Amino acid sequence: MALEINDFDFLVGCWDVANRFRADFLDPESPWEEFPAVTRGSRHFGGNANFDEIEFPTKGFAGLTLRLYDPVREEWSLYWSSSRTGTLFPPVTGRWTDGRGEFYGNDTYEGTPVRARFVWSGVTADSARWEQAFSTDGGETWVTNWTMDFSRRSA
Repeated sequence: MALEINDFDFLVGCWDVANRFRADFLDPESPWEEFPAVTRGSRHFGGNANFDEIEFPTKGFAGLTLRLYDPVREEWSLYWSSSRTGTLFPPVTGRWTDGRGEFYGNDTYEGTPVRARFVWSGVTADSARWEQAFSTDGGETWVTNWTMDFSRRSA
């Protein structure tokens, strides 16, 4: 029987999400924009997979994340897609340690190669935080460019 992982089980259900992102994801002085979202998460493969779909009603688009656990490498791969592109972005991979999930991958932003970092933290039964940062110097410096604060919706 396969080992059951539950790292992302906290996301199961419906959440309100307070988003903040920078107008320019590579400029640390770029202004922040705030907007709401609603996400619904589900658990699959005995916890070794997780899926959520997020809707940004004021932005006019939606996104989804597929998370898959590799028991051989003992790490997660997180795949994001936006309704604006209809494609999967390159995955970020990593693991949870002491209640903090860190995931890294290579991508591009408006033609510039970037190292991407996703961090999950502050996870409780009713709240969580996700943030994204990009690096253009191989991870020496980071620009945090998107944060999401999750609040569980009441039943």
